[in-house]
Amino acid sequence: MTSITAPSVRTASRRPGLGRRIRRTAGAVLVYVLLLLVGLIVVFPFVFMVTTSLKRSEEVYVFPPTLLPQAPKTVIVPGLDEPQPLYAIETNGVVREMYPAERGVDAGVFRDPTAPDAAPLAWPIDAATALTAADGTPTTAVVDGTTLPLYSVDVAGTVRQLALERETSVARFVDPSDPAIVGYGVLRTAVAIGSPTANPGNFSDVLDRAGFDRNLTNTLLVTIVTVLGQLLTSILGGYAFARIRFPGREQLFLLYLGSIMVPFVVLIIPLYQLMVAIGWVDSVASLVFPWLITAYGTFLMRQFFISVPRELEEAAIVDGASRWTILWRIFVPLSLPAVATLTTFSFLYSWNSFVWPFIVISTGNTEAQVLTVALQQFGGRAQDAPQLIFAGVTIAVAVPVIAFLLVQRYYVENVSTSGIK
Repeated sequence: MTSITAPSVRTASRRPGLGRRIRRTAGAVLVYVLLLLVGLIVVFPFVFMVTTSLKRSEEVYVFPPTLLPQAPKTVIVPGLDEPQPLYAIETNGVVREMYPAERGVDAGVFRDPTAPDAAPLAWPIDAATALTAADGTPTTAVVDGTTLPLYSVDVAGTVRQLALERETSVARFVDPSDPAIVGYGVLRTAVAIGSPTANPGNFSDVLDRAGFDRNLTNTLLVTIVTVLGQLLTSILGGYAFARIRFPGREQLFLLYLGSIMVPFVVLIIPLYQLMVAIGWVDSVASLVFPWLITAYGTFLMRQFFISVPRELEEAAIVDGASRWTILWRIFVPLSLPAVATLTTFSFLYSWNSFVWPFIVISTGNTEAQVLTVALQQFGGRAQDAPQLIFAGVTIAVAVPVIAFLLVQRYYVENVSTSGIK
């Protein structure tokens, strides 16, 4: 009896564990699927931006739109000097690769009354004859609640009774392999045949046409100097507030920290008046010097310096190290995650700054403009070339993305260790 009941007990005990593993696996799969979907939704605008920046001007207005840039497929037609583009045209229920042999053909958009859900047919109006009753009145048919006149239409040798929805202008397409096969369609909405390609010349066109090379240089200069200045002042201020005792230190730090709560819009007018008094309006200096000190960076470095064990500092003092040596030989190497975080934030803020450069640098002074302002103005001048606008946006986005990828390891390390005591 014991040998019979023991296996049943073990089997029963294994079943709940198997069910838990299945539920855990199913939950993990569901989480990964949701994360993948959210990631695709977030990444898609950036992918669309990059692919559009590599398209030709004609591709931007293609309907239906394509994600990847396409190189048009062409064919050499005897008697024509230039290669002709190929389009996917449906004739007699078969989609063929055909080229436009004639444009501006007067045609009509016909509907089949017996199949109102079928796609409309564009066909030359010369191949249609209006149907009339015995008393001479036009014959009509009701399609989707609308009364339309009936026509006898010769469609590629087949006579059909179709309702004329409206008149239009189409192109006559010919199959290059068999010129006897002819089709008609609206050239503007016809689907062009192509293969994935790229047009990197858009980026050089943007740099030449909009003067982005100068604006890009200004932005890099302003960003690098601002980041280095904020790192230096934040490290020195953070160390002073964290390790050096002096009268009123805590009160001064609270006052210093309270400046973060002052909105930037409150500082615009007095800061602009200060730039006018100094004579820095329309100067790159006005984009750098007001932002060399940041209360947020000082606070970030102070909080990180406080977490450094005091024993390390005391041991360095016993060995005869000065404050300067302790700061740059001990504290700064240990605070690389915090430095990377501050560098990332400072870089992104300075690179993407728009309001202050737009105010302090006049519109006509293109030599001192930064990339964000130049891109905003270029968007109005290049409305006829959206691919160039996307190319300019790609240039503006690529640099901070690359900068973040270079320091992301230290940034993630700072986030992961910030909660460890």
